[in-house]
Amino acid sequence: MEPTERRVVVTGPPRRARRTPGHHRPRTEIDEQTTLGHTYVRSLMRTQLRAALAVFAVLVLLVGPLPLVFAAAPQARRLEWLVLGFGLYAPLVLLARWYVRRAERNERDLVRLVEDR
Repeated sequence: MEPTERRVVVTGPPRRARRTPGHHRPRTEIDEQTTLGHTYVRSLMRTQLRAALAVFAVLVLLVGPLPLVFAAAPQARRLEWLVLGFGLYAPLVLLARWYVRRAERNERDLVRLVEDR
């Protein structure tokens, strides 16, 4: 007599879909510091550097000419303090706020790219 084959019935949903061995998650690529992970991080650093250089350029254009303006009117000490105290404060705060929002958006974009959704 031949032994009968036993069958196993699985009634629950599969716990996790298996990935192919060649497919890695981007977060794993970054954690393991592979070439692709390095590319992700380098891309983030480049976008952050672009934002910082844009802020620096605006800052140079905004503050750079002030010594020349002040030298042209040496008796206007009061004007200097008004310009430095009130005229620059609001643009600097707005510039800083723009930079922080841009940096956070760049980081969110990378996280959105890296996470599986």
